[in-house]
Amino acid sequence: MGKTFAKPEALSDQITHYCPGCTHGVIHRLVAEVIDELDIRGRTVGVAPVGCAVLMYNYFTFDFLESAHGRAPAQATGMKRVRPDLVVFTYQGDGDLASIGMSEIVHAANRGEKITTIFVNNAVYGMTGGQMAPTTMPNQRTTTSPFGRNVDEVGMPIKVSELLASLQTTAYIARQTVILPKHITRAKKAIKKAFQYQIDGRCFSFVEIVSTCPTNWGLTPVEAVKWAEEKMLPYYPLGEIKTPQ
Repeated sequence: MGKTFAKPEALSDQITHYCPGCTHGVIHRLVAEVIDELDIRGRTVGVAPVGCAVLMYNYFTFDFLESAHGRAPAQATGMKRVRPDLVVFTYQGDGDLASIGMSEIVHAANRGEKITTIFVNNAVYGMTGGQMAPTTMPNQRTTTSPFGRNVDEVGMPIKVSELLASLQTTAYIARQTVILPKHITRAKKAIKKAFQYQIDGRCFSFVEIVSTCPTNWGLTPVEAVKWAEEKMLPYYPLGEIKTPQ
């Protein structure tokens, strides 16, 4: 009987450090599959964030750089401009990208840098202790909002994809999720399209992945999926938000 499943060559044999129910591993797998299918492993460089994915360079078999907190788009910009033959992507969480790194991603998108960003939105700071993030939902409890996010004081959660889509510069921007199997194929298609736009030299590309964080949400993995479906997906609708004309 023939083999129907195999680990992508772009993934290493390293056991990950992620918590039970975390979706980072699923997203890593999709990125690796896309890189293998596009046959770009030999010229791909990833930029790891400060956050739960800080050690992600251990899990792939191509080159990576580590970035300072929030600065991955700037680092990726430098690499891509010096070596336009490379395929350069950043992988960032909502604290890294939407808080300390917001100016970096906005200006990289506005300049139309030919890089790709995978943005993992789990509505909370993960690695640093579960603090409120720019994407934290209204009334969501975190370690720095124990009574829930008060939108009268701190504003509404930022829809990063829609914010970037409002820029006039050509871009590919999509939002998908991997919380259930039915969503994973669409997420992979979006990631593959984002990399293809970079390979073709067409535009900045950005894929937001709505994710869960059972540990910092204080929920079981199953409860976290239900919470994301009920609370996050209505506010962060899935689909292609902007495509290049």
